[in-house]
Amino acid sequence: MQNIIFLGLVSFFSDISAEMVYPLIPLYLTSVFGATPALVGVIEGIAESVASLLKVFSGYVTDKYQNKKPVAFLGYATGLIYKVALLIASSWAGILVARVIDRVGKGIRTAPRDALVSESADKNSIGQAFGIHKALDMAGSSLGILIAYLLLTKAHGNFNYKGAFLISAVPAIIGLAALLFVKEQKQVRESKPREPFWTRIKDLDNNLKLYLLVTFIFTLGNSSNTFLLLRAKSIGFTDTSAVLLYFIYSLTAALLSVFFGKLSDKIGRKKVLVSAYTTFAAVYTAFAFASSAAMLVIAFIVYGCYAAMVAGAERALIAEVAPPELKGTMLGLHGTIVGIALLPASIIAGFLWNAFGAVAPFAFGACLSLVAAIMLVFLLNQQQTKSLPANE
Repeated sequence: MQNIIFLGLVSFFSDISAEMVYPLIPLYLTSVFGATPALVGVIEGIAESVASLLKVFSGYVTDKYQNKKPVAFLGYATGLIYKVALLIASSWAGILVARVIDRVGKGIRTAPRDALVSESADKNSIGQAFGIHKALDMAGSSLGILIAYLLLTKAHGNFNYKGAFLISAVPAIIGLAALLFVKEQKQVRESKPREPFWTRIKDLDNNLKLYLLVTFIFTLGNSSNTFLLLRAKSIGFTDTSAVLLYFIYSLTAALLSVFFGKLSDKIGRKKVLVSAYTTFAAVYTAFAFASSAAMLVIAFIVYGCYAAMVAGAERALIAEVAPPELKGTMLGLHGTIVGIALLPASIIAGFLWNAFGAVAPFAFGACLSLVAAIMLVFLLNQQQTKSLPANE
Protein backbone atom coordinates (compact mmCIF):
# COMPACT_ATOMS: atom_id res chain seq x y z
CA MET A 1 0.00 0.00 0.00
CA GLN A 2 2.90 2.38 0.73
CA ASN A 3 4.10 2.05 -2.86
CA ILE A 4 0.61 2.79 -4.19
CA ILE A 5 0.36 5.93 -2.03
CA PHE A 6 3.75 7.22 -3.19
CA LEU A 7 2.90 6.47 -6.82
CA GLY A 8 -0.36 8.31 -6.25
CA LEU A 9 1.53 11.28 -4.82
CA VAL A 10 3.82 11.31 -7.86
CA SER A 11 0.75 11.56 -10.07
CA PHE A 12 -0.86 14.05 -7.68
CA PHE A 13 1.93 16.60 -7.99
CA SER A 14 2.62 15.86 -11.66
CA ASP A 15 -1.04 16.39 -12.47
CA ILE A 16 -1.15 19.65 -10.55
CA SER A 17 1.59 20.77 -12.92
CA ALA A 18 -0.03 19.32 -16.04
CA GLU A 19 -3.57 20.51 -15.38
CA MET A 20 -2.47 24.04 -14.51
CA VAL A 21 -1.52 24.13 -18.18
CA TYR A 22 -3.87 21.75 -20.06
CA PRO A 23 -7.13 23.75 -19.86
CA LEU A 24 -5.19 26.88 -20.81
CA ILE A 25 -3.83 25.42 -24.07
CA PRO A 26 -7.03 25.67 -26.19
CA LEU A 27 -7.65 29.15 -24.77
CA TYR A 28 -4.03 30.13 -25.50
CA LEU A 29 -4.24 28.78 -29.05
CA THR A 30 -7.54 30.46 -29.87
CA SER A 31 -7.08 33.80 -28.09
CA VAL A 32 -3.34 34.41 -28.71
CA PHE A 33 -2.67 32.60 -32.00
CA GLY A 34 -6.18 32.67 -33.53
CA ALA A 35 -6.44 28.89 -33.94
CA THR A 36 -9.75 27.34 -35.12
CA PRO A 37 -11.38 24.28 -33.48
CA ALA A 38 -10.13 22.18 -36.42
CA LEU A 39 -6.53 23.30 -35.83
CA VAL A 40 -6.86 22.62 -32.09
CA GLY A 41 -8.05 19.12 -32.95
CA VAL A 42 -5.12 18.50 -35.32
CA ILE A 43 -2.60 19.71 -32.72
CA GLU A 44 -4.04 17.53 -29.96
CA GLY A 45 -4.46 14.52 -32.25
CA ILE A 46 -0.88 14.68 -33.54
CA ALA A 47 0.53 15.17 -30.05
CA GLU A 48 -1.37 12.19 -28.62
CA SER A 49 -0.70 9.83 -31.51
CA VAL A 50 3.00 10.51 -32.05
CA ALA A 51 3.74 9.96 -28.37
CA SER A 52 1.44 6.95 -28.05
CA LEU A 53 3.78 4.82 -30.12
CA LEU A 54 6.24 4.94 -27.22
CA LYS A 55 3.84 3.43 -24.71
CA VAL A 56 4.01 -0.15 -25.89
CA PHE A 57 7.79 -0.07 -26.29
CA SER A 58 8.16 1.56 -22.88
CA GLY A 59 6.14 -1.31 -21.43
CA TYR A 60 8.20 -3.86 -23.34
CA VAL A 61 11.47 -2.37 -22.05
CA THR A 62 10.25 -2.44 -18.46
CA ASP A 63 9.17 -6.09 -18.82
CA LYS A 64 12.42 -7.13 -20.46
CA TYR A 65 14.90 -5.31 -18.23
CA GLN A 66 12.79 -4.95 -15.04
CA ASN A 67 13.56 -1.23 -14.74
CA LYS A 68 10.13 0.28 -14.24
CA LYS A 69 11.13 3.02 -11.82
CA PRO A 70 13.97 4.56 -13.92
CA VAL A 71 11.80 4.54 -17.05
CA ALA A 72 8.93 6.15 -15.15
CA PHE A 73 11.32 8.78 -13.77
CA LEU A 74 12.47 9.65 -17.29
CA GLY A 75 8.85 10.05 -18.39
CA TYR A 76 7.94 12.34 -15.51
CA ALA A 77 11.12 14.41 -15.97
CA THR A 78 10.04 15.15 -19.54
CA GLY A 79 7.22 17.24 -18.06
CA LEU A 80 9.77 19.87 -17.11
CA ILE A 81 11.06 20.05 -20.68
CA TYR A 82 7.45 20.55 -21.80
CA LYS A 83 7.15 23.66 -19.64
CA VAL A 84 10.34 25.10 -21.14
CA ALA A 85 9.03 24.44 -24.65
CA LEU A 86 5.79 26.29 -23.82
CA LEU A 87 7.74 29.26 -22.52
CA ILE A 88 9.74 29.67 -25.74
CA ALA A 89 6.90 28.87 -28.18
CA SER A 90 5.98 31.84 -30.38
CA SER A 91 3.40 30.23 -32.69
CA TRP A 92 0.88 27.40 -32.83
CA ALA A 93 3.64 25.23 -34.33
CA GLY A 94 5.70 25.80 -31.19
CA ILE A 95 2.74 24.76 -29.05
CA LEU A 96 2.44 21.60 -31.16
CA VAL A 97 6.10 20.74 -30.48
CA ALA A 98 5.57 21.37 -26.75
CA ARG A 99 2.46 19.16 -26.68
CA VAL A 100 4.34 16.36 -28.45
CA ILE A 101 7.12 16.59 -25.83
CA ASP A 102 4.52 16.37 -23.05
CA ARG A 103 2.81 13.36 -24.59
CA VAL A 104 6.18 11.66 -25.18
CA GLY A 105 6.76 11.89 -21.44
CA LYS A 106 3.34 10.39 -20.76
CA GLY A 107 4.04 7.68 -23.31
CA ILE A 108 7.24 6.75 -21.52
CA ARG A 109 5.91 6.74 -17.96
CA THR A 110 2.39 5.30 -18.21
CA ALA A 111 3.15 1.59 -18.69
CA PRO A 112 5.90 1.26 -16.04
CA ARG A 113 3.84 3.28 -13.55
CA ASP A 114 0.74 1.12 -14.08
CA ALA A 115 2.86 -2.03 -13.80
CA LEU A 116 4.26 -0.76 -10.49
CA VAL A 117 0.73 -0.12 -9.21
CA SER A 118 -0.41 -3.58 -10.28
CA GLU A 119 2.56 -5.37 -8.71
CA SER A 120 2.15 -3.42 -5.47
CA ALA A 121 -1.47 -4.53 -5.02
CA ASP A 122 -3.03 -7.67 -3.61
CA LYS A 123 -4.48 -9.83 -6.39
CA ASN A 124 -8.00 -9.44 -4.97
CA SER A 125 -7.85 -5.65 -4.79
CA ILE A 126 -6.24 -4.56 -8.06
CA GLY A 127 -9.25 -2.45 -8.95
CA GLN A 128 -9.08 -0.71 -5.58
CA ALA A 129 -5.35 -0.05 -6.05
CA PHE A 130 -5.90 1.58 -9.42
CA GLY A 131 -8.84 3.44 -7.93
CA ILE A 132 -6.67 4.89 -5.15
CA HIS A 133 -4.03 5.89 -7.67
CA LYS A 134 -6.65 7.47 -9.93
CA ALA A 135 -8.20 9.32 -6.98
CA LEU A 136 -4.88 10.95 -6.11
CA ASP A 137 -4.18 11.54 -9.80
CA MET A 138 -7.52 13.32 -10.29
CA ALA A 139 -7.19 15.19 -6.99
CA GLY A 140 -3.97 16.65 -8.39
CA SER A 141 -5.78 17.45 -11.62
CA SER A 142 -8.53 19.20 -9.67
CA LEU A 143 -6.07 21.30 -7.70
CA GLY A 144 -4.12 22.19 -10.85
CA ILE A 145 -7.30 23.26 -12.62
CA LEU A 146 -8.41 25.26 -9.57
CA ILE A 147 -5.07 27.08 -9.56
CA ALA A 148 -5.48 27.85 -13.28
CA TYR A 149 -9.00 29.13 -12.58
CA LEU A 150 -7.80 31.40 -9.76
CA LEU A 151 -5.01 32.75 -11.95
CA LEU A 152 -7.50 33.48 -14.75
CA THR A 153 -9.89 35.14 -12.31
CA LYS A 154 -7.23 37.51 -11.01
CA ALA A 155 -6.01 38.37 -14.51
CA HIS A 156 -9.03 40.60 -15.30
CA GLY A 157 -8.76 39.99 -19.04
CA ASN A 158 -4.99 40.32 -19.33
CA PHE A 159 -3.84 36.81 -18.46
CA ASN A 160 -0.11 36.02 -18.27
CA TYR A 161 -0.03 32.56 -19.84
CA LYS A 162 3.75 32.21 -19.70
CA GLY A 163 3.80 33.14 -16.03
CA ALA A 164 1.39 30.25 -15.37
CA PHE A 165 3.57 27.89 -17.41
CA LEU A 166 6.59 28.82 -15.28
CA ILE A 167 4.78 28.33 -11.95
CA SER A 168 3.55 24.90 -13.08
CA ALA A 169 7.14 23.57 -13.07
CA VAL A 170 7.27 23.64 -9.23
CA PRO A 171 4.82 20.77 -8.51
CA ALA A 172 6.44 18.75 -11.32
CA ILE A 173 9.73 18.86 -9.42
CA ILE A 174 8.00 17.78 -6.18
CA GLY A 175 6.43 14.84 -8.03
CA LEU A 176 9.85 13.67 -9.22
CA ALA A 177 11.11 13.79 -5.63
CA ALA A 178 8.18 11.63 -4.46
CA LEU A 179 9.08 8.98 -7.06
CA LEU A 180 12.42 8.44 -5.32
CA PHE A 181 10.53 6.83 -2.38
CA VAL A 182 8.86 4.20 -4.60
CA LYS A 183 10.35 0.72 -4.24
CA GLU A 184 10.43 -1.49 -7.30
CA GLN A 185 9.95 -5.20 -6.72
CA LYS A 186 12.58 -6.77 -8.93
CA GLN A 187 11.76 -10.25 -10.18
CA VAL A 188 14.57 -12.72 -10.62
CA ARG A 189 14.33 -14.30 -14.05
CA GLU A 190 16.40 -16.73 -15.97
CA SER A 191 18.49 -15.20 -18.71
CA LYS A 192 16.73 -16.49 -21.81
CA PRO A 193 16.21 -14.92 -25.20
CA ARG A 194 12.87 -13.13 -25.38
CA GLU A 195 10.77 -13.08 -28.50
CA PRO A 196 9.41 -9.66 -29.50
CA PHE A 197 5.90 -9.36 -28.06
CA TRP A 198 4.32 -8.83 -31.49
CA THR A 199 5.30 -12.36 -32.56
CA ARG A 200 3.00 -13.75 -29.86
CA ILE A 201 -0.08 -11.59 -30.32
CA LYS A 202 -2.07 -14.55 -31.63
CA ASP A 203 -1.54 -16.37 -28.32
CA LEU A 204 -2.97 -13.58 -26.16
CA ASP A 205 -6.17 -14.11 -24.21
CA ASN A 206 -9.19 -13.48 -26.45
CA ASN A 207 -10.69 -11.15 -23.86
CA LEU A 208 -7.59 -8.99 -23.98
CA LYS A 209 -7.62 -8.80 -27.78
CA LEU A 210 -11.33 -7.99 -27.75
CA TYR A 211 -10.94 -5.25 -25.19
CA LEU A 212 -8.10 -3.66 -27.12
CA LEU A 213 -10.36 -3.62 -30.22
CA VAL A 214 -13.23 -2.13 -28.20
CA THR A 215 -10.86 0.50 -26.84
CA PHE A 216 -9.88 1.54 -30.37
CA ILE A 217 -13.50 1.82 -31.54
CA PHE A 218 -14.54 3.76 -28.45
CA THR A 219 -11.59 6.16 -28.67
CA LEU A 220 -12.43 7.09 -32.27
CA GLY A 221 -15.39 8.94 -30.80
CA ASN A 222 -13.63 10.16 -27.66
CA SER A 223 -11.91 13.30 -28.90
CA SER A 224 -9.65 15.54 -26.84
CA ASN A 225 -11.15 17.18 -23.76
CA THR A 226 -10.23 20.51 -25.31
CA PHE A 227 -13.44 20.19 -27.34
CA LEU A 228 -15.45 20.10 -24.10
CA LEU A 229 -13.96 23.45 -23.14
CA LEU A 230 -14.64 24.85 -26.62
CA ARG A 231 -18.23 23.57 -26.36
CA ALA A 232 -18.64 25.38 -23.04
CA LYS A 233 -17.41 28.60 -24.67
CA SER A 234 -19.80 28.10 -27.61
CA ILE A 235 -22.88 28.33 -25.36
CA GLY A 236 -21.72 31.35 -23.41
CA PHE A 237 -19.16 30.30 -20.79
CA THR A 238 -16.13 32.56 -20.45
CA ASP A 239 -12.56 31.25 -20.48
CA THR A 240 -12.54 31.41 -16.69
CA SER A 241 -15.86 29.65 -16.11
CA ALA A 242 -14.99 26.97 -18.72
CA VAL A 243 -11.90 26.08 -16.68
CA LEU A 244 -14.09 25.85 -13.56
CA LEU A 245 -16.28 23.30 -15.35
CA TYR A 246 -13.19 21.19 -16.00
CA PHE A 247 -12.39 21.44 -12.29
CA ILE A 248 -15.84 20.07 -11.43
CA TYR A 249 -15.21 17.10 -13.74
CA SER A 250 -11.82 16.30 -12.18
CA LEU A 251 -13.07 16.67 -8.62
CA THR A 252 -15.99 14.30 -9.29
CA ALA A 253 -13.61 11.70 -10.72
CA ALA A 254 -11.26 12.07 -7.73
CA LEU A 255 -14.08 11.55 -5.22
CA LEU A 256 -15.54 8.46 -6.92
CA SER A 257 -12.48 6.59 -8.28
CA VAL A 258 -11.84 4.48 -5.16
CA PHE A 259 -15.52 3.53 -4.93
CA PHE A 260 -15.73 2.34 -8.53
CA GLY A 261 -12.35 0.60 -8.28
CA LYS A 262 -13.62 -1.41 -5.30
CA LEU A 263 -16.91 -2.03 -7.09
CA SER A 264 -15.07 -3.57 -10.06
CA ASP A 265 -13.33 -5.94 -7.61
CA LYS A 266 -16.73 -7.04 -6.29
CA ILE A 267 -19.04 -7.23 -9.31
CA GLY A 268 -16.51 -7.64 -12.13
CA ARG A 269 -14.76 -5.37 -14.61
CA LYS A 270 -17.24 -6.02 -17.42
CA LYS A 271 -20.29 -4.59 -15.63
CA VAL A 272 -18.44 -1.46 -14.57
CA LEU A 273 -16.97 -0.90 -18.05
CA VAL A 274 -20.33 -1.34 -19.79
CA SER A 275 -21.83 1.16 -17.36
CA ALA A 276 -18.92 3.53 -18.05
CA TYR A 277 -19.37 3.45 -21.83
CA THR A 278 -23.14 3.89 -21.50
CA THR A 279 -22.57 6.85 -19.19
CA PHE A 280 -20.13 8.35 -21.69
CA ALA A 281 -22.76 8.08 -24.43
CA ALA A 282 -25.26 9.93 -22.23
CA VAL A 283 -22.69 12.63 -21.44
CA TYR A 284 -21.75 13.22 -25.09
CA THR A 285 -25.44 13.36 -26.00
CA ALA A 286 -25.84 16.08 -23.38
CA PHE A 287 -22.85 17.96 -24.79
CA ALA A 288 -24.32 17.67 -28.27
CA PHE A 289 -27.70 19.16 -27.39
CA ALA A 290 -26.88 21.33 -24.35
CA SER A 291 -28.83 24.57 -24.48
CA SER A 292 -28.28 25.89 -20.98
CA ALA A 293 -25.46 26.41 -18.52
CA ALA A 294 -27.12 24.12 -15.96
CA MET A 295 -27.28 21.23 -18.43
CA LEU A 296 -23.60 21.59 -19.22
CA VAL A 297 -22.64 21.67 -15.54
CA ILE A 298 -24.52 18.40 -15.00
CA ALA A 299 -22.82 16.92 -18.06
CA PHE A 300 -19.36 17.71 -16.66
CA ILE A 301 -20.30 16.11 -13.32
CA VAL A 302 -21.53 12.92 -14.99
CA TYR A 303 -18.41 12.94 -17.19
CA GLY A 304 -16.40 12.79 -13.96
CA CYS A 305 -18.43 9.72 -12.98
CA TYR A 306 -17.49 8.08 -16.28
CA ALA A 307 -13.78 8.80 -15.69
CA ALA A 308 -13.99 7.24 -12.21
CA MET A 309 -15.74 4.14 -13.58
CA VAL A 310 -13.27 3.42 -16.35
CA ALA A 311 -10.02 4.31 -14.54
CA GLY A 312 -9.63 1.34 -12.22
CA ALA A 313 -11.67 -1.23 -14.12
CA GLU A 314 -9.91 -1.10 -17.49
CA ARG A 315 -6.35 -1.21 -16.14
CA ALA A 316 -7.26 -3.93 -13.65
CA LEU A 317 -8.84 -5.98 -16.47
CA ILE A 318 -5.70 -5.70 -18.60
CA ALA A 319 -3.40 -6.48 -15.66
CA GLU A 320 -5.43 -9.59 -14.81
CA VAL A 321 -5.73 -11.15 -18.27
CA ALA A 322 -2.27 -10.19 -19.56
CA PRO A 323 0.51 -12.76 -19.17
CA PRO A 324 2.64 -11.84 -16.12
CA GLU A 325 5.77 -11.55 -18.24
CA LEU A 326 4.02 -9.09 -20.58
CA LYS A 327 1.96 -7.08 -18.11
CA GLY A 328 3.82 -3.82 -18.69
CA THR A 329 3.81 -4.40 -22.44
CA MET A 330 0.05 -4.94 -22.60
CA LEU A 331 -0.67 -1.92 -20.40
CA GLY A 332 1.55 0.04 -22.76
CA LEU A 333 -0.12 -1.45 -25.84
CA HIS A 334 -3.48 -0.29 -24.50
CA GLY A 335 -2.09 3.24 -24.18
CA THR A 336 -0.64 3.06 -27.68
CA ILE A 337 -3.96 2.00 -29.18
CA VAL A 338 -5.74 4.84 -27.38
CA GLY A 339 -3.16 7.34 -28.61
CA ILE A 340 -3.26 6.11 -32.21
CA ALA A 341 -7.07 6.38 -32.24
CA LEU A 342 -6.95 9.89 -30.77
CA LEU A 343 -5.37 11.32 -33.92
CA PRO A 344 -8.29 10.52 -36.23
CA ALA A 345 -10.70 11.10 -33.32
CA SER A 346 -9.57 14.67 -32.73
CA ILE A 347 -9.25 15.44 -36.44
CA ILE A 348 -12.72 14.00 -37.13
CA ALA A 349 -14.19 15.97 -34.22
CA GLY A 350 -12.60 19.22 -35.39
CA PHE A 351 -13.80 18.89 -38.97
CA LEU A 352 -17.28 17.68 -37.97
CA TRP A 353 -17.54 20.78 -35.79
CA ASN A 354 -16.42 23.07 -38.62
CA ALA A 355 -18.66 21.41 -41.20
CA PHE A 356 -21.86 20.66 -39.26
CA GLY A 357 -21.60 22.56 -35.99
CA ALA A 358 -20.92 21.63 -32.38
CA VAL A 359 -23.61 18.92 -32.21
CA ALA A 360 -21.96 16.60 -34.76
CA PRO A 361 -18.72 15.51 -33.01
CA PHE A 362 -20.49 14.74 -29.74
CA ALA A 363 -23.31 12.81 -31.43
CA PHE A 364 -20.67 10.79 -33.30
CA GLY A 365 -18.83 10.02 -30.04
CA ALA A 366 -22.04 8.96 -28.29
CA CYS A 367 -22.85 6.47 -31.07
CA LEU A 368 -19.41 4.85 -31.02
CA SER A 369 -19.53 4.58 -27.23
CA LEU A 370 -22.81 2.66 -27.46
CA VAL A 371 -21.25 0.34 -30.06
CA ALA A 372 -18.35 -0.32 -27.65
CA ALA A 373 -20.77 -1.05 -24.79
CA ILE A 374 -22.78 -3.49 -26.91
CA MET A 375 -19.60 -5.32 -27.96
CA LEU A 376 -18.60 -5.76 -24.31
CA VAL A 377 -22.06 -7.03 -23.33
CA PHE A 378 -22.22 -9.73 -25.99
CA LEU A 379 -18.59 -10.65 -26.62
CA LEU A 380 -16.52 -10.21 -23.47
CA ASN A 381 -16.42 -13.28 -21.22
CA GLN A 382 -14.06 -12.76 -18.29
CA GLN A 383 -14.18 -16.42 -17.31
CA GLN A 384 -12.41 -17.52 -20.48
CA THR A 385 -8.81 -16.55 -19.86
CA LYS A 386 -5.51 -18.13 -20.66
CA SER A 387 -1.86 -17.28 -20.22
CA LEU A 388 0.80 -17.20 -22.84
CA PRO A 389 3.01 -20.24 -22.97
CA ALA A 390 6.45 -19.63 -21.50
CA ASN A 391 9.35 -18.99 -23.82
CA GLU A 392 11.32 -22.07 -24.51
